[in-house]
Amino acid sequence: MQNPLSLSELNQLIRQTLDSNLSPSYWVIAEIGDLKDSVKGHAYLELVEKSGNTLIAKIKANIWSYSYQGIRSRFIATTGQNISNGMKVLALVNVQFHEIYGLSINIKDIDPNYTMGERAKKKLEVIDQLTREGLINLNKQYILPQVPQKLAVISSSTAAGFGDFINQLEHNPQGYRVHWELYPATMQGNEASASIINAISSIEADLRLKEFDLLIIIRGGGAKTDMDCFDDYEMAKAIANTSLPVITGIGHERDECIADMVANTKMKTPTAVAEFVLSGFREYEEKLKEKLKRIERTAGFFLQKEGRLLHDKEHLLKSLFLNKTGTANERLNSQGQQILSLFQRTIKLRSYSLNTIETKLKKNVKLKLEQEKYKLQALEKDLGRSNPIYFLERGYSRTELNGIPINQAKVKIGEELTTFTLTQKIKSKIAAIEKYEQ
Repeated sequence: MQNPLSLSELNQLIRQTLDSNLSPSYWVIAEIGDLKDSVKGHAYLELVEKSGNTLIAKIKANIWSYSYQGIRSRFIATTGQNISNGMKVLALVNVQFHEIYGLSINIKDIDPNYTMGERAKKKLEVIDQLTREGLINLNKQYILPQVPQKLAVISSSTAAGFGDFINQLEHNPQGYRVHWELYPATMQGNEASASIINAISSIEADLRLKEFDLLIIIRGGGAKTDMDCFDDYEMAKAIANTSLPVITGIGHERDECIADMVANTKMKTPTAVAEFVLSGFREYEEKLKEKLKRIERTAGFFLQKEGRLLHDKEHLLKSLFLNKTGTANERLNSQGQQILSLFQRTIKLRSYSLNTIETKLKKNVKLKLEQEKYKLQALEKDLGRSNPIYFLERGYSRTELNGIPINQAKVKIGEELTTFTLTQKIKSKIAAIEKYEQ
């Protein structure tokens, strides 16, 4: 026997199984039963299927207020009547299971063209085929780029809707720059489908080099019969299989074509498409501003927090510093006293030693000065004896010939000699020269 489950565990298992195995949405044909409008704008109803008068299937359903208002407006505009009990509809739904409220479906859209004769029947057949082949929601699997900057546009270059689209795109108040490239196509008539398919093929071929973000299909308004090409199976298949998310702005507010159904996102008009693209820029800018504000708030919070922590640490450091400096000052004062006492003792010892050295030095200097004085006196006497005046005072004289001492000059008879005594300068001529031997 397997382990038993609680009821909540079983319901969670059912929910997980449904979420894992069901597609995001389905187109369902059913009859409306027990439709009730809530005060909040939601619609609560049952979808039923009957065989004759026999009920063979039933499920609870709801349409949330935001979707319901748009669905009802389009339905009334197309069919001329309101959504009511007993009406057979073609609804785009997704399956929901709640652990308490059980199984139900959420209606995302209702095709108001379902009841419109042979054209509606043919359209339904195309929708059924696309649904069976898994194409109806294939393009919706792409996530729209938040800031689409490169657009591949399929339209007629002369269409008023194309002009409105470009004008709206390039003259936006915020000054956003969006790069676009037109792939011209016929947008109505028998050749429209093939022309649009060829344009899609060209975009796919250019995609690697040009790196488009979105594929946009737009046209202006026209008669209902002009919309037939946008219900073409081959065109819808081409749109579903593109490598880019597709946005349509076909230009009919009352009619929804199959091209709209298979596209990732549908808008009513070309101008609405341009506004939708620009809204991505604005939303992204707002998110950036909001994130910047969050960063500023977070940074401010952390700065305040860190400021408080820093202040606390500063106060703690000051306290520790004052405590340490007080202890250090006491230690320095004590060490200073010890150093001063030791210094004073050292000074006394050095002073005594210096006095002793001074006394010895004075004695040695005095003795040395006396010795040097005696030597100077002896040198003075010797220098005095070397002075020529010393000899002149003793009766000697000095004789020169032309400034040269006589003993060094070569004298000749008749030359004039100069003789110096202590007090006289005597001029004389040589009369004779005789050799003298000691």
